Amino acid sequence: MSDEAFMRQAITLAKQGTGFVNPNPLVGAVIVKDGNIIGEGWHERYGEAHAERNALAACSESPDGATMYVTLEPCCHEGKQPPCTKAIISAGIRRVVIGSDDPNPLVAGKGIAALQAAGITVEKGICKDECDSMNAIFFHYITTKMPYVIMKIAMTADGKTATRAGFSRWITGEEARRNVHETRKRCAGIMVGIGTVLADDPTLTCRVENPSNPVRIICDSNLQIPTDCKLVMTANDVPTYVACCRMDRRKVDFLEKRGVHVLEVISTDGRVNLKSLMRRLGSLGIDSVLLEGGAALHEAALRAGIVQKVQVYIAPKIFGGVSAKSAVGGLGVYEVNEAYRLTSPSFERFGDDVLLQFDVIQE
Repeated sequence: MSDEAFMRQAITLAKQGTGFVNPNPLVGAVIVKDGNIIGEGWHERYGEAHAERNALAACSESPDGATMYVTLEPCCHEGKQPPCTKAIISAGIRRVVIGSDDPNPLVAGKGIAALQAAGITVEKGICKDECDSMNAIFFHYITTKMPYVIMKIAMTADGKTATRAGFSRWITGEEARRNVHETRKRCAGIMVGIGTVLADDPTLTCRVENPSNPVRIICDSNLQIPTDCKLVMTANDVPTYVACCRMDRRKVDFLEKRGVHVLEVISTDGRVNLKSLMRRLGSLGIDSVLLEGGAALHEAALRAGIVQKVQVYIAPKIFGGVSAKSAVGGLGVYEVNEAYRLTSPSFERFGDDVLLQFDVIQE
């Protein structure tokens, strides 16, 4: 097998940590000796052993003289776990092949330097694009201390997110909806506006095999959330945050007794300042947020410049109607050159539906 093949196996292993390692990166490691894999591991849960140490612990024979393939530069600092570089050096690994550089200021080349100082041959950049893509969330969070925000839209071929009567279940098919839940599992948080709560009374949980529920965040400037809605009633089971800029002390006390965390955030034009909210969420260790609307929150998020990726699920249906809802509300831009610009389009198919993904160009 080639270096690329072994690294792709490490990538496959890394993805098994999806939903359980935030705000740490997804990392996989494979140890090869005489052309054979003798050890594999991945970072399984936040706070637990890193991929390199798990791979070393799983070795079927001595790793002395072996090559380690790891998707991210090994750490060299004391955190919740000891430095992986020390374990690699102590094990007698002679060559380390790395996919991504680690932008964490505590690492950022220092891990590679420590390995090289110990006489270990280091090669990097193998399957770099795949390794980088897998950890887009971590790279953004570790460098900005703010969550990576994905805006999800499900719409018809004519751009409608509901009929003129407000009905939206279900625009897309089962396969597409299942993929949305996989994204929920990947993200640390899921956010909606109070309008969605009042209209749909959602639970915002993750319904896939081996689920990991994201923290639920409601933008609710005036603290209108009903005290008997599903989000409040299940707040002791799934962490739930309500962001507001007008505090009603009695209601706050009621919500907090039921497990809801109320965040008072500065306002802009009487509404929650979304950049300030992202800073608060980042300080809580929430590295990523799946934004599931509705239209008013989508428009506010784009205007605030907090969105990094847009996912658009398109169903082969047409609703029509000038009063039928679209994905982004507000007044919209006035001139074409004022549009929010997207780049790096990709395409996937889920049953009869298609998913278009874009990165948002940050102005």
